[in-house]
Amino acid sequence: MTTADTGTPLYTNHLIHETSPYLRQHAHNPVDWYPWGEEALARSRAEDKPIFLSIGYSACHWCHVMEHESFEDEQTAALMNEMFVNIKVDREERPDLDGIYMQAVQAMTGQGGWPMSVWLTPDGSPFYGGTYFPPFERYGMPSFRRVLTSVADAYRNRRNDIEQSAGRLRAAIQRSAGATGSAEGTLDNLVADQAFSGMARDFDSINGGFGSAPKFPQPMTLSFLLRYHYRTGSKQALEMVTYSLRKMARGGMYDQLGGGFHRYSVDERWLAPHFEKMLYDNAQLARLLVEVWQVTGDNEFRRVAEETLDYVAREMTDPSGGFYSTQDADSEGEEGKFFLWEPAELEQLLGADDARLVAAYYDVEPRGNFEGKNILHVDHDLEKVAGKLGVSANDLRAALARSRPKLFAQREKRVKPARDDKVLAEWNGMMLRAFAYAAGVFGRDDYRQIAEANAAFLLREMASGGSVGDRPQQGGSVGDRPQQEEEDRPQREEEPVTDHRSPVTLRLYRSWAPASLTGDEPRAKLNGYLEDYANVADGLVELYQLTFDLRWLQAARDLTDVMIEQFWDPRNGGFFQTSNDHEALIARPKDFTDNAVPSGNSVATDVLLRLAALTGDEGYAGLAESILLLLRESMMRYPLGFGRLLSALEQTISRPQEIAIIGEPADARTQALLSEVRKRFLPNAVLAGAATDAAAASSAVLVPLLAGRSQLNGAPTAYVCENFACQLPVTEPQALARQLGNT
Repeated sequence: MTTADTGTPLYTNHLIHETSPYLRQHAHNPVDWYPWGEEALARSRAEDKPIFLSIGYSACHWCHVMEHESFEDEQTAALMNEMFVNIKVDREERPDLDGIYMQAVQAMTGQGGWPMSVWLTPDGSPFYGGTYFPPFERYGMPSFRRVLTSVADAYRNRRNDIEQSAGRLRAAIQRSAGATGSAEGTLDNLVADQAFSGMARDFDSINGGFGSAPKFPQPMTLSFLLRYHYRTGSKQALEMVTYSLRKMARGGMYDQLGGGFHRYSVDERWLAPHFEKMLYDNAQLARLLVEVWQVTGDNEFRRVAEETLDYVAREMTDPSGGFYSTQDADSEGEEGKFFLWEPAELEQLLGADDARLVAAYYDVEPRGNFEGKNILHVDHDLEKVAGKLGVSANDLRAALARSRPKLFAQREKRVKPARDDKVLAEWNGMMLRAFAYAAGVFGRDDYRQIAEANAAFLLREMASGGSVGDRPQQGGSVGDRPQQEEEDRPQREEEPVTDHRSPVTLRLYRSWAPASLTGDEPRAKLNGYLEDYANVADGLVELYQLTFDLRWLQAARDLTDVMIEQFWDPRNGGFFQTSNDHEALIARPKDFTDNAVPSGNSVATDVLLRLAALTGDEGYAGLAESILLLLRESMMRYPLGFGRLLSALEQTISRPQEIAIIGEPADARTQALLSEVRKRFLPNAVLAGAATDAAAASSAVLVPLLAGRSQLNGAPTAYVCENFACQLPVTEPQALARQLGNT
């Protein structure tokens, strides 16, 4: 609320100094919001007031609705301020809090979502919760004010019941956080076969994807299916992938003009999306599209992959090199307004003839397909639409090529959806990997430059500890260091003893904000989580395989070693989400399930396996395989929740491949050899390289598969090893193609 004469805010709360756009959005609510931290928790204890915890994110439509209806309302805010200590959390900054309290809400209500509304005792134990509450009783839900007064009354007058309920729920969350599977059985084809069968049962053969509305893209599931097809030759698995991606890419889920995918479809046929765009969706889908192009050669997949990455480069990249987080669903207070069209707009911009063709292709009709307007989407192949219109396919293709830039330019004049400019290490690692992979496959040097700029940004702005990526390689492997006697170890009970290298002070931060958000200098904050370390290491490994620059591989290994040191659970296996020195919460979460983003454990498993292949450190592989064994039964029973982990499993049950290429990068013969490798989908291969024989010898300290590799007769040379046996070195692309063709 603002004063009538000046427009300046009447209220300013404790969120005014935060860098999260979502938190700053609430900084002038009349609610006395605090960020999560000791100040708010101490006040709750001192005043014996329960905590109202509200968790959301900037691209969340219903979060905006609840803010407008309740948090901007002075009477509602007065109740909140009188009865509770109010805390706002950006779930993207604090996935640990979001995970813990979402589990509580789901246990209490049977469902979850955002905005998340949870009431806590002063020690942080949840005792009541839900999601969106309306300002008045409707939708079969009580009003938010009624909930506030009821919860406050219960806390005052039925304290014993509240504390008992909170204690039981807290204990359940703690048990769940420590729960793991049984590390028994073997890692074999049976796990993948049963997972595939479960996915096939849930597949929507009419519309593609899995399940019914709302429908999410599930790129990790599709990625596993592509790898399953690679190993088994299953045509069904490949068809599930290509059919789903084609349906998504032609639907309203995909931005037909600007590129990039929206979050999910509210219907089962991918027409009407929830219009927010998330960096993590586009990172995962872009990489998957590149891989599908490698398998199929279908240029529709290449086009959509490049349009998606070009969108990120154009609209989601900070000048410093970081990738922004999200774009909202809403603009001018209406969901999707920026993306919608009417027939009259097309005719005015394009002229009658081209407008008729474009409208037919993108299904733009007077009655509209979304709230009276039109989401551009493609229902039929171009040839079929052309035949129906009585024009040639080339004429329709030319009309679309003329019209799309005009439509895009006109759309750029509209009020754009708000953008969340914070940079998250986890999501940046995903997009780094996508750009690096696409750069190699498509030969896009601009993508390489974006990837290298992002990697440099992450290590410069979001890592502390000095010499990341520059430390000399240390000997030894995971588990080589002898354990000290218990009395000599002044450490937390959970702290692992698997550190095998010299001490590393390196730390990764979770979030970074540009000067536009800080009001001063750009800054990073919040200790990184498991998923931050794992995804950044993942992206750096991919960048090494693109550039063969050892600093990226060294940095990946440094981050992985810290990840093992700070997050590994030596008692029950797997990685905790939080580090050994993270703040004490009601539970120390450990997440194995892939959701919208892969779990930290899934990505860590994948990274450990690839690092083991590149560095020869079998200790990494041992940790990865122990995670896979813990989740063996879960992967078979609930495959849709373990797509990324199942992809990692494919590495362990497939034939390993190691490829080394020695030759000057500027030499066309070297590039020809690299092209033979990169144009193929080789999901279980690792690629290493060096410019000269001397460089290969020095690099072998970090990358043993380069040891003894040299050029034959001074020509760029490729070495292919498979299933622990090496073929003869070759210098001709055709010979390399034959060797790779046998894989």
